[in-house]
Amino acid sequence: MNIWIFNHYAITPDLPGGTRHFDFSKELTERGYNVTIFASSFHYSLLRETKDYGKSSYIIEDYDGVKFVWIKTFPYSKNDWRRVLNMLSYSVRAYNVAKKIDMEKPDVIIGSSVHLFAVYTAYLLSKYYKVPFIMEVRDLWPQTLIDMGVSRWNPFVILLGILEKFLYKRAQKIISVLPKAYEYITSLGIPLEKIEWIPNGVDLKRVEHIENNFEKKTRFKVLYTGVHGITDGLDILLDSAKILKERGYSDIVIELVGDGYEKKRLMKRALEEGLDNVFFKDPVKKDKVPEILSKADVLFFNLLAKDTFKYGISSNKLFDYLASGRPIIFASNASNNPVEEVKAGITVPPEDPEAVAEAIINLYKMSEEERLKMGENGRKYVKEYHDIPVLVDKLEKVIQEVL
Repeated sequence: MNIWIFNHYAITPDLPGGTRHFDFSKELTERGYNVTIFASSFHYSLLRETKDYGKSSYIIEDYDGVKFVWIKTFPYSKNDWRRVLNMLSYSVRAYNVAKKIDMEKPDVIIGSSVHLFAVYTAYLLSKYYKVPFIMEVRDLWPQTLIDMGVSRWNPFVILLGILEKFLYKRAQKIISVLPKAYEYITSLGIPLEKIEWIPNGVDLKRVEHIENNFEKKTRFKVLYTGVHGITDGLDILLDSAKILKERGYSDIVIELVGDGYEKKRLMKRALEEGLDNVFFKDPVKKDKVPEILSKADVLFFNLLAKDTFKYGISSNKLFDYLASGRPIIFASNASNNPVEEVKAGITVPPEDPEAVAEAIINLYKMSEEERLKMGENGRKYVKEYHDIPVLVDKLEKVIQEVL
């Protein structure tokens, strides 16, 4: 069976970011499916091109048994009209490439809503090839924009709202990564039985070789990894670092690994305020993340307090954290909280640096055995509910239902 997945931002493990569709595709390939991912090679957080196209507009690449069709897209450096053009260039070019490419016809097509234009491309191709269309909901567009402060009467928001309902109605099945997205989707008149929840997860084979113990070192490390974006609200870590410094905890350091729109500003702020207990590091490849996490004492997860999180979250980063066997500080108003649910760390209110600083101090004073117990709780939870084979079992069932 041939499965085509359209995800603008899909990546391979040799790049930083989430590898949901690579991991799913590798598992499906091992089960006898032929999977092709259509993605852009312009990296969404590195903000640079990662492939050399020459004069071509696409490249076909096999990565560890998974076939990628890389689409050349318009570059951008910030969230302005150029990023919209990047989205549109992916959607148009992916459609044109998929129609002419020398490849076996798909049996099912999946479109992932990192943005709706990519999903619309998947829908059009499902009509062209006369095959079932599955819509995967990653973010709720345009509701996410509205919750971030954009007017619901903005013409772009209105357009996305029309497109969203159109796609929900025409999909044979809707997969959501968010645990409560069904509440929003059914409010638009979509029947509940059409929706399946398949969250993000972790390929636990990447962490099997890493021992779950704390290295003896002179400094206690609090680590954040991932995108340095607006919704990540990372000023809170700098505020907490300032509090820790003022209280004399000179052997506690905070490290931020990753990249994004906010990184330069955060680095400038840390320098200006003399926060010598804060360190910034470059992003790392996905397959190197487990090793980086294993060097930390505590992992930090944070999101600004936004209404959009009432439908829950399914952060790749959070599942990487849980799989690492390290205690987590969870600062979010999301409606789901696996850290609290399985006692894998400490939960604090979002946007409260005093509470974050107190949580860091509590974990610093805690015995190694207590912290290891928290970490093991997280790892057991991921193994049972979020290991890739467990999630692909669910995906395989959805695919069989639409055929």
